[in-house]
Amino acid sequence: MEGNNNVVEKIFTRPKSLTDVPTHYCPGCHHGLVHRLIAEIIDETHLQATTIGIAPVGCSVLAYDYFNFDMVGAAHGRAPAVATGVKRVHPENLVFTYQGDGDIAAIGCAEIVHAAVRGEKISTIFINNAIYGMTGGQMAPTTLISQVTNTTPYGRCAEGTGKPLRLSEMIATIDGAVYVARVAVHDSIHMTKAKQCIKKAFDIQMKGLGFAMVEVLSTCPTNWGMSPLKAVDWMKENMFPQFPLGVLKASEEVLK
Repeated sequence: MEGNNNVVEKIFTRPKSLTDVPTHYCPGCHHGLVHRLIAEIIDETHLQATTIGIAPVGCSVLAYDYFNFDMVGAAHGRAPAVATGVKRVHPENLVFTYQGDGDIAAIGCAEIVHAAVRGEKISTIFINNAIYGMTGGQMAPTTLISQVTNTTPYGRCAEGTGKPLRLSEMIATIDGAVYVARVAVHDSIHMTKAKQCIKKAFDIQMKGLGFAMVEVLSTCPTNWGMSPLKAVDWMKENMFPQFPLGVLKASEEVLK
């Protein structure tokens, strides 16, 4: 922006909590957007020096290259278990897991359920793109009925593989989970809401109130076989009815 004195003022910059490293994510993937929102929140709350993120196995396995704060790698699905240990050793730190639907809802389902049961004071960011991304596009627990994947070439069939798992609804029934929300980041309005919900989850943790999880619906244009724009339309038309957006649970302690 150029002022009257012909001095250029920079009004949009990279958050300090993001490194100057190009991401490996496919065009149209929403991981990069969510990374930025998390980094902005860390900057705004001045928690960069005391934040510890847990990187998963999946498309975001290289998250430790992109976030400019301490990161710990975890085995596939075990991020909540690792985060539990980290948080109990460093209770004053902000500790969050960043997990895809294959990581959290399949091999890691027991870990996330029991972290919530115990009311672990950690935050989980759950990216749901209804497919296994990194490993080549196989069916995930969140894959929709009739959705074509590499392992469901004729579309997912409820009789053979069951129906999509609504993980957030399941976690919301657990007493130890005090805040559960589902958001999207496909436009500016939804990005603003997503940022508010992620910030809320982090605030809840720092206040020691219990377990919080924010699910982010995301596109996967590469494995869906679509252009980025078509993928957004498909997400809105198909994923939103199956996985409704909104706050699924906010306990009394959170609302005070």
